[in-house]
Amino acid sequence: MSSFDEFWERWFGRRRPFSRFFEEIDEMFREMERMFEREFEDLAKRVPRDLVRERVLPDGTKVHEWGPFVYGYSITIGPDGKPEIREFGNVKPSVGRFGRPSISIREEREPLVDIINTDGEIKVIAELPGVEKEDIKLHGTETSLTISVDTPQRKYYKEVELPEKVDPKQAKSTYKNGVLEVTLPKKKEAPKGEPISIE
Repeated sequence: MSSFDEFWERWFGRRRPFSRFFEEIDEMFREMERMFEREFEDLAKRVPRDLVRERVLPDGTKVHEWGPFVYGYSITIGPDGKPEIREFGNVKPSVGRFGRPSISIREEREPLVDIINTDGEIKVIAELPGVEKEDIKLHGTETSLTISVDTPQRKYYKEVELPEKVDPKQAKSTYKNGVLEVTLPKKKEAPKGEPISIE
């Protein structure tokens, strides 16, 4: 019996009305607390080791820090008038077993990327804060661009599907103030067939 129930019974000589109702609410909150503990234990097993750190406070207490965890998205309107949603970060929401929402956490963070398609070229702009130019690795094909960074402090990874074929050998890139810009000229299609002269 709670102290408030004892107080009520001492002063009014009977059990507090609705006490069963409040006991059920208490049990509901305890069950929610147990559920959150189980979810955090499950999450702790799935977090990559590089995202968990232990720190000792001045009073000697050990504290576990997790992260950074980043999730975001950008919405742009494509040339066909339809919205295009691009996610970024290292947390991916998904639907797990039995339709329950779940998340997957990766060591590498997916950078925010924008793709600009013009007449003669495709520009890929990626936000990569906190890294040096030398840490960025780029790999291009006719249809994709892969951006990766792997340092002790920062890990980024993104494979960008390009809207048209490009010539990766002619690509140019710059990196300034945490923003990477890669310009890829579109591949010139060879004329189909051969011209035939008339005699």
